Amino acid sequence: MINTGDKLVCTQGNDFYLEGKTYTVGKIVNDKYFQVLTASNDDHWYATLDDNGIYVSFDSMTAKSSKARFDEISDKSIV
Repeated sequence: MINTGDKLVCTQGNDFYLEGKTYTVGKIVNDKYFQVLTASNDDHWYATLDDNGIYVSFDSMTAKSSKARFDEISDKSIV
């Protein structure tokens, strides 16, 4: 389960999320959709959590790569 304030590491980056960088979960919409804050933490994109993992989908006009993928960091003290 994803909660506000959880940390995610980007495993497949794009124009908005850098691979290997840690990002923070923002507001939760429901058990499938939530915000992932950008590097500046004042903007966000909406992520999906499903059987394919955690990802943010982008329109091809918005970013070169259509998805950014993330893994949840289980130990909050790592960041």
